Amino acid sequence: MAEAARLIAMIQELDRVILTINLPEYSLEEGDIKTVVLVHQRGKGYEVEFVTLDGKSVAVVSLHSIQVRPIGRR
Repeated sequence: MAEAARLIAMIQELDRVILTINLPEYSLEEGDIKTVVLVHQRGKGYEVEFVTLDGKSVAVVSLHSIQVRPIGRR
């Protein structure tokens, strides 16, 4: 549990994160990589922007900390 809290605290605005769930209402899938644009309540949640490869915004979605994870070295 302490490890999870440490990882959550590491995510900051403009960090890229990996989606850990499917969001079919936005046509987004687990594993999609996107950018945090706002951190809520010290990492309890995030506003995450999803864009196409050519830079067009698809959606900005509010997510709980368990719905994203930081990008690791692996």
